[in-house]
Amino acid sequence: MKFKQEAEFWFIVGSQHLYGEEALQQVAAHARQMADGFNAAGRLPARVVYKLVATTSDAIEQVIEDANYDKRCAGIITWMHTFSPSKMWIRGLVKLQKPYLHLHTQFNREIPNEGIDMDFMNLNQSAHGDREHGFIGARLRLARKIVVGYWEDAAVQQKMASWMRVALGVMDSRQLKVARFSDNMRDVAVTEGDKVEAQIRLGWSVNTYPTGELVSYIEAVSEAEIDAMMAAYEEKYTMHTDQLASVRYQAKLEVAIQKFLEQGGFEGFVNHFDDLYGMKQLPGLAVQDLTAQGYGFGPEGDWKVAALARVMKAIAQGDDQGTALMEDYTYNFAPNGESLILGAHMLEVCPSVAAGRPKIEVHPLGIGGKDDPARLVFEGKAGSAITASLIDMGGRMRLIVQDVKAVKPILPMPNLPVARVMWKPLPDLETAAEAWILAGGAHHSVISYSVTAEQLADWAEIMGIEYVHIGSDTNIAAFKQQLFLMDMAWKLK
Repeated sequence: MKFKQEAEFWFIVGSQHLYGEEALQQVAAHARQMADGFNAAGRLPARVVYKLVATTSDAIEQVIEDANYDKRCAGIITWMHTFSPSKMWIRGLVKLQKPYLHLHTQFNREIPNEGIDMDFMNLNQSAHGDREHGFIGARLRLARKIVVGYWEDAAVQQKMASWMRVALGVMDSRQLKVARFSDNMRDVAVTEGDKVEAQIRLGWSVNTYPTGELVSYIEAVSEAEIDAMMAAYEEKYTMHTDQLASVRYQAKLEVAIQKFLEQGGFEGFVNHFDDLYGMKQLPGLAVQDLTAQGYGFGPEGDWKVAALARVMKAIAQGDDQGTALMEDYTYNFAPNGESLILGAHMLEVCPSVAAGRPKIEVHPLGIGGKDDPARLVFEGKAGSAITASLIDMGGRMRLIVQDVKAVKPILPMPNLPVARVMWKPLPDLETAAEAWILAGGAHHSVISYSVTAEQLADWAEIMGIEYVHIGSDTNIAAFKQQLFLMDMAWKLK
């Protein structure tokens, strides 16, 4: 599955007419050179397009209106080469609807000893101009990312790239469609939520389609299409079963689900083991292979985790080291802060987090009353990661992000026929689990080895939702106070 259309970021450079036409021409030349340099370096996930030297309110308003309505524009990057009076930015910035990065840099790396005179000072005063620009961003209470440093440095471009990936996730989020093939699991609270508010705030269109409508797609799948999908499975996975009829049925399900999603323009979907009318198996292998292609998925009707998984895959696009639906299942309590969590799900964990080549196996499910489903079985990889949960607090959304250290599972668990990941939450399981529960975190989450806590904090700020972080420095007393103060602040909004 492909992500949305090619994206670009507009580079808008601030100045004014006070310094004369020759200075403005030099500013424009520097800006073009910087945009070309960004693109040539190969560190950014999308093109930077130089747009103009902004010197009037009319020009600023026009370029921001153009950015808002250009579907290729994923965000704007501003930099003040000289002093750009910020009152002339107000008309434009109050209309801004795209993600906004303020790059605080300067064209020259160092101060020239003999070359510095008043002409040089007038032309190269980003340290002056960006503070004026920073004030108006603060005064307008705009969601913005500030990156400081020399523009050619790898560290600066990597910070820009990280934020740009978030902006690509915002672009994807604002067009995201999720198909629900079932309601959420009966009597479960955390998978509920306000879908209208989610569409207003996050852009997610979440609607229900009868399972019978999907069954009509399943019945229309040809044997040739199943054969082609089986060949694709053989390329990517190890066939570790002789129950090929079960695997072929999963192939049939995948062909049908993908056709439904493609025809409806959906990037995510949910189902539920209690609502499989007309189906022989709960989709397992089919879901896993689809999520490996970029779709978001939520079990038991959990549309929030399906959409969040898709958004996080969009942020990681082009460099995804593993992003998958996850669920905290059981603990391995150990002394000295070394307790671990075993995460898994019945069938649907994305193979992007696998440490090796996944195996296709067939086992009984034990719930749902359907035939034994084929699924991918594997161990998750080790490495630094995060888990994330989006919950509805009633009147607002809260995004909870947990730093984790994934490890190779400490036991082979030969009788556990599911994909599994094992991790140590930071600072330790006892503190992290208490904080997660205090914040209301769900049992379903998304684990990612690519998306960072900082990126999700940026995404939450742009989308206007609450953000909570649990990490190595989390202290329960301080965390409780943080939740209390955030609750008060959000009630005032």
